[in-house]
This record gives sequence, C-alpha cells and structure tokens, in this order.
Amino acid sequence: MDWVDMGGPALSGRNRRPAGLGSMIMSDRADLLGHINDKAVIHGKVILSSGAEADYYVDLRRVTLDGTSAPLVGRVMLDATADLDYDAVGGLTLGADPVATAMLHAAAARGRALDAFVVRKAGKDHGLQRRIEGPDVAGRRVLAVEDTSTTGGSVLTAVSALREAGAHVVGVAVIVERGARAKITGEGLTYRAAFELDELTI
Repeated sequence: MDWVDMGGPALSGRNRRPAGLGSMIMSDRADLLGHINDKAVIHGKVILSSGAEADYYVDLRRVTLDGTSAPLVGRVMLDATADLDYDAVGGLTLGADPVATAMLHAAAARGRALDAFVVRKAGKDHGLQRRIEGPDVAGRRVLAVEDTSTTGGSVLTAVSALREAGAHVVGVAVIVERGARAKITGEGLTYRAAFELDELTI
C-alpha cells in the first residue's frame, strides 16, 4: 500500500496515512453509522443516567463490544481525532474502555503506537492503589474518550483524574454527541464527535 505524508509533527507515525484514505474514511463512517442505527438505537421509554426520561436509548456498547463493529469504531475515532496530537487514549470505565481498546488496535494496524488506559471511578484501596490503570500517563499527551455523552459528567471526571495524574489532556472525543459539547468546550477542552444525534434514526 502507498503512503502519503499528511504534514505536521512526525510523532508515532500519526501523520502518515495510506494514499486514497479519504474514500476509506467515508466508507468506514457510513458503515459504522449503519451499525449504530441497526444495533444500538433502542426505542422505548428509559431513564438516562442524568435522571431525564427519553423515548429511546442509544446503547453503544452493542457496537463497541461487537466483533464486527468494534474495528470500525477504532478507525472512525482515529480519523475523527486525526488533527490532535496524542499517544494514549482512554476514559472513565466502563463506557470508554472498549472505545480506547478499539482505537489502540486500529492504530497498530496503521503502524502507529498508541497506548490505552482505564480511569477508575474511585482509587483502589489495595495493591498499587492506582486510579488510572495501564501505562503511566504522567507527562504524556492523552485523549479522553467516551462512547456517548449527554452531560459531560463522566468524561470530565476522567479529565480531572488525568490532570491530577500529570497528563496533558489534548481533548475529548465521543462516538455520538448527545448534548455535552457546550459543557466540555466550556471547560476549555477541544471536543470531537464522530456523529451528531440527528444523524441517527431515532
């Protein structure tokens, strides 16, 4: 496969992509949207984590933990954040974990080294008592991710823990934006979403 230089700092091979990637990006994005609409959009009254009631639920774990869909998640999320410079990715367990893992494997397939990490909801009281599991994030440029976010609460909890651990958070990225943009950008964070809510069949 032929490769082209996308410009910018040559860190971890991030800016080298296959020639003709533009059409591949569009195809991956369209395919993933189909998977989300077919597998993750559930109709019926539900109570959201925010306490609000909705007539539908977007259960993205039906996609991020699906063997066919997860590779698409990894590639689409890498493409959605291609302008950001980071070498580790993760967020608050549980929603962020499969997203970060999918991105790690997608990056490896492209020849890029990308670590993943897991932010616990609370620190452990045994063992190494770490709040953030995985490779050390201190002094590193990291991306905080989540599958979807309505209030921004979960991902901002992760951001706070990452900063406390000495990481430089370059931004926040989600698969589907459900209303958190204003809250997250209001914290001075760069925000990326692979899809907007109005793109889903709800």
